[in-house]
Parts: sequence; structure tokens; C-alpha cells
Amino acid sequence: MPKDHGIGASSKRREDVRFLTGDGNYTDDINIAGQTYVHFLRSDVAHGIITNIDSSAAEAMDGVLRVFTSKDFEAVGGIPCGWQVTDKFGEPMQEPKHPVLAEGKVRYVGDPIAAVVAETPELARDAAEAIVVDIDELPAVVDMKAALADGATKVHDDLTSNLCYDWGFVEENKAAVDEAIANAAHVTTLELVNNRLVANPMEPRVAIGDYSRGTDDHTLYTTSQNPHVIRLLMGAFVLGIPEHKLRVVAPDVGGGFGTKIFHYAEEAFVTFAAKAVNRPVKWTSSRSEAFISDAHGRDHVTKIELALDKDNNFTALRCETYANMGAYLSTFAPSVPTWLHGTLLAGNYTTPLVYTNVKAVFTNTVPVDAYRGAGRPEATFQLERVVDKAARELGVDPTELRRQNFIKPEQFPYDTPVAVTYDTGNYHATLDKALEMSDYANFDKRVAESKSRGKLRGLGVAHFIEACGIAPSNLVGQLGARAGLYESATVRVNATGSISVLTGSHSHGQGHETTFPQVIAEMIGIDESQIDIVHGDTSKTPMGMGTYGSRSIAVGGSAMVRAAEKVINKAKKIAAHLMEASEADIELADGQFSVAGTDKSVAWGDVTLAAYVPHNYPLEDIEPGLEETAFYDPSNFTYPSGAYFCEVEVDPDTGAVEVLGFTAADDFGNVINPMIVEGQVHGGVAQGIGQALLENCSYDDNGQLLSGSFMDYAMPRASDLPTFDVDHSCQTPCTHNPLGVKGCGEAGAIGSPPALVNGVIDALHRGGYPVEHINMPLSPSRVWEAIQSVK
Repeated sequence: MPKDHGIGASSKRREDVRFLTGDGNYTDDINIAGQTYVHFLRSDVAHGIITNIDSSAAEAMDGVLRVFTSKDFEAVGGIPCGWQVTDKFGEPMQEPKHPVLAEGKVRYVGDPIAAVVAETPELARDAAEAIVVDIDELPAVVDMKAALADGATKVHDDLTSNLCYDWGFVEENKAAVDEAIANAAHVTTLELVNNRLVANPMEPRVAIGDYSRGTDDHTLYTTSQNPHVIRLLMGAFVLGIPEHKLRVVAPDVGGGFGTKIFHYAEEAFVTFAAKAVNRPVKWTSSRSEAFISDAHGRDHVTKIELALDKDNNFTALRCETYANMGAYLSTFAPSVPTWLHGTLLAGNYTTPLVYTNVKAVFTNTVPVDAYRGAGRPEATFQLERVVDKAARELGVDPTELRRQNFIKPEQFPYDTPVAVTYDTGNYHATLDKALEMSDYANFDKRVAESKSRGKLRGLGVAHFIEACGIAPSNLVGQLGARAGLYESATVRVNATGSISVLTGSHSHGQGHETTFPQVIAEMIGIDESQIDIVHGDTSKTPMGMGTYGSRSIAVGGSAMVRAAEKVINKAKKIAAHLMEASEADIELADGQFSVAGTDKSVAWGDVTLAAYVPHNYPLEDIEPGLEETAFYDPSNFTYPSGAYFCEVEVDPDTGAVEVLGFTAADDFGNVINPMIVEGQVHGGVAQGIGQALLENCSYDDNGQLLSGSFMDYAMPRASDLPTFDVDHSCQTPCTHNPLGVKGCGEAGAIGSPPALVNGVIDALHRGGYPVEHINMPLSPSRVWEAIQSVK
């Protein structure tokens, strides 16, 4: 029987009441007395030398407080990169300065050149349009391979080339991989593109800077997934503000998908400008501005080779990738195509040898960074597409080729050849579940029915694994992370027994205000309504690393559990004193402390009151109060996995693809709230289908963004999506965190693109069109052209 409360219950999201009734408090809802507004004048060319900026007309306009250019920021630092990659030769990556406002050169369309602070948004925009900027335009480099060619125009003149780094992993495997591929019974090769995306969360970015001259305190309100990291990076590396004088607040945030992890120039600007003009400064991005100022995602070009022996066992994998960095290094950009990508290329399989090479390239485009999944979708797409192609070349069932090469349940913990250890999993179980859910046995009947209507039906399969709960700090530190990746929580018990949990995690759609209380309520036995979650304000919460990489419950939840355990242990001491019993005999269940083997008990609220009204209290042993803090640094990543099946129908006359059904069988370990988990999978699959069928960020040869609005950038709509069939019953709990959880936020976006593309290719082959690959997005024109090419 389903639970109605605590861990495992599908409790309704508490936070949705305020969101659905319009009572959410987003950054743009915040308005401060005396507030001013900033408008950024952005470059309309991708590459050029700034020869002159004439702001006199703007400065003379009524209502304009000040015009800022790069000269105002000469004494501050550039926007820092939070991850350093060392290349295969042992040299650090090339790391150019990323100025707050363009210095001497513009390097992409959207690069901010100047900023106007004025009394109203309209005045600021009009004044920005009055600024005259002279730019000597230079050739733009957009294509990554062309950017690395001899004589290519350099994005950064002070660098030796446009190559950020040339990374090899695992370098000591390279010779053995080369030999295994040369001697293999069969080698499958595939070249593919992981298309560039724009995250497009519902809420565009907003930033407000405020400054108190009386106390020298700075406050930044921002749409961020990790306010403490923003405070650290901006305070220490850009503006030189001591952390105790800088407060960062991220209130309700309307989605992030990774794009709100990073520290952006606009945040540093409004914080700096608020002090300069001695008034609050607000910036609200328009949607069109977001297309050229938010970090983009993906953008990899890859060649992958899979070697198999005569019995169809995988023997080696070799992968060569070009990864676009854009014009500057965003906060975590270098880690995405390397450590978040290369370490997952083993997938679910026992391939003994893996080698990947990644060349990260600067181009005259918007910076690229993590987008839902961050490296894991790229690795999974490459691997699952080449495995599917191998099955077709060998004439074997794609599900059986995967099953044959899966890591077996008895092999866990499993050390992969790409330096990670999977602690637990059961890939056979998720595959079997997906086969059952998708009615795989009767698929041929459905193919015949589609054929009778002149349509081509296909079924695509993809299996994936991801590394979530990014940590431990000592490992990621060795890999180049410039910040720890632990998490924190304070459990503050009030005198009457209610609880405030102050967490370093951040909620921007995940439902923390619902799920986190479920965990604490389960541990103590009180009603979830008695538990409040506080997040997003560096002045209230302990130092934490925020939310991304499906780490909230695995890392943040574990910190919360550890803090709650400290609270319970102290409360047991108080309860033992009140009942004149041994602390070792005290048990806590259903909100009651009891003495084992007796009918003696005392309620949770009585103990918490005693903690704050210590008239009968063991003062000589412990101090009053009931509040504890814990920092949790995991010993390993968590490894969710799943089997995804996508059934499609293709119209061979038009190339139109219809997604008929989607099956997702996931292993997320223990599940806190099944309803929220299903919602996370639904959202991720929708985004993955969007990438596979519709979304594409396209530049012309001059670096102009051709898909700069929803008129040209196709987002998925409800009519593009089927009903999702989701299951998470194949649970193998994580072995190294106290909740046994693995994370679920990115899975849908990781497994769905290869499943859909495999389905389309399957449909074409079944219809007699031997198309081997079509790059995403699989628009009708691309599918139709592929069909024509093999007729």
C-alpha cells in the first residue's frame, strides 16, 4: 500500500501553492527604494577591434546616472573559471581574461561593450542606443576545425592559438586501444554532432545590486542555482569584496537547467555599479537578450569507434571530440567535455579499453557550459548510437548486444577503465523492465499496422549511466575543480518542536520544500508541516555548493541527515535525563522518546522545550539549545542508470517524425517522492526530445546567431510529446550515502536523444532506407533528405 507521508510518499508539492496563485517571489519581483536600471549595449558583430566609444549623447540625456565602459573596471578582475584542465602534455589550459565589459575587442555577438544606468528601463535602453561605437570588424571563427587551422584568426590575441586544451584520457590506454581497434574482428565507426542548445528556462536571468554606504555591505539578488559559489567567485576574484560584506540572495528561481550555475558579468556589474552610483541597480534580461548572453549547451563534434571480437564482445572504444568553448571560458565549461564526459564513456558495458581525446576550441560565439546532464548526455549519445549501429552491422538484436556486454550484477563494485567505480547497479533488470513496458514482443505487429498506412515505424533503445552528486572534493580537486563540492545543512529545532532546515542546496523546480521535510519527518516521526526549508540566502544558510548534477538529495540531503542525527543524539541525552534512564536505552519513533522495554515515554515537543527551558536539564553534560550543522563530502559519485525505449513513426513522403510512445525504466536507488521523481523524468525526456527533433542553435559564417528567438529556435510543445511510461522499481540503493539515493534530475535528458534517433534510424531501415545516421535535430527536411540520399 502506498505511503501517505515520509520517505516514499507521493506528497503534493508544498511550494506549488504559492507558484500557482502568483505568490512566488522571483528576483524580478524585488524592487528596492531608489532603484535604478541598467541596459547593456551589446556587440552586433562577432569579432572586431573597438576603436572608439562616444557616450556623450547618452550621458547628456535626462534620467541617465552614468555610462560605464571597460575603463571603469580596470581595477577589478575578470570573470573567473572554476575548473582548470591540464592537457595530455601536462600543460594547463589556455585561460584568457573574461572582462566584465569588453576590453579593446568584441568576441561574439552579444558581448557587452557599455552599460547605461538610468532612472527607468526605457531611459537606459534609449541612452544605450545613443552610444556610438566604432568597431573595425575582423573575420569571425565559428567552425571549430577551421578555428584550429594554420593561419586562423585568433579569438584572443594573447593566446598562442584558438586551442584551449588538448586532453587525452586515459592516456596510458591509447596504445592498447589503437592496437585493439587495428586487430578487431569488427569495428563500427560513426561521426556525429551534439547540437548546440539554448537552455531557455521559464524565468530569464535577473540581477539586482544594492549597497549600504553606512555599513559597506553589498547585496546581490540573482537568479542563481548556487548563491554561495557566486559570492565566493565574485567577491574574491572579481570585485575584491570580503565575504562577510557580500550577501547573495537567490529567491524563487524559475528553472535553471544548468544555465544559472555560472557567475555572469551582469551580476558583477550591478554589484559594482550600485556602489558607484550609491543606489540599487537592476537588470532584467529580455528573452532575445538571453539567447546571446546565457551560456549555451552541448556543441560537440565527434568521431567514435567501437571494436568487437568475433563473439560480439566489446574490446575497445576510441573517441575524438571537438568541444566548443565559445569566446570565453564560462565557470565550469572546461570540465564538461573532459571529466563529466570522458569518465562516462564506458557506459553500462565491460569494454576493457577506452580512450578519448578532446580538443576544446575558442570561437566567436556565446560561451558554452553545462546544460542538463552536462557531459553525460554527450557521452551517452555517442556510445548508444555507435552500439546501435554495431548491432545493425552485425545483424543482431540491439537489446541483446547490449545485454551481452552489460556489467553483471555480481561484478559490482565495478572499476571502469575510465577511472571511476560504479558501486551498484542492475542493468539487466532495467532492460527487462523496459522490454516489458514497451510491449517489445508485439512490436512487429505495430510495424505492419503503420506500413498499411504508408508510414514507417521504428523502436529505438538506449541504455545509460550517469555520475551524479558530483564529489568527492579531494577527487575533483585533483581533476581541476577550484572549489569544494561538499554540501551543508543546519537543522534548527525550535522550542515547541518545529524545525527549520537551512540548506546549502538550492531549489529551482526540484521540490525541495516538499521532499526535504519528508526525510526529516521520517527520521523524527513528526508531521511534515512542522518542518520549514530555508535556502538561497548566504546570510542565512551555511556555506554550500548549490544544486546541479542531480546532487540535491544525494549530497544536500545527506548533509541534512547528518545534521538531524546530531540533533537526535543530543535530544536523546535530554530525554534520558527527563526519564531518569540510560541514554543507550532511549528510542525515538513516531515523535516519542521511550525507554526500551518499558512504558516510559516523553514527547518530542517536551524534549525540545526542555532544551530551551533548561530548568530540569543536565547542564553539566551539554549546553542548552537544539541546533546542529553538518557538512557532507561524499566518498564517490552516485550512478543512476536506465533503459529508454522510444517508438516513432516516420512519414517517408515528408520526413516528419511523430513520437508515439516513450518508455523510461530507471534505477534511482531509493526514492523519496515518486511523484516528483516522475515529474523530473518527464521534464528531462521532454528536453531530450526537444534536442533530438527540434532545437538547434545556428550561426552563420560571420558569427551571427540565426536562431536568436522563438521564431527561429524551435522549442518542444505538448503536441510534440507522447504520454510517458515511467518506472523506477528496479532499485539498487547507493551504498555510500545514508539515504541510499542516486539522483534523478538529468536522467531523462541523457537517455532520450539516442533512444529517439535510434528509433528513427530503425524505422528507416525497416522501410528499406539504409540511412546510418542523421545529425540532430531530426527535422522533417533532414529526414527527408536522408531518405532521398539512399533511394
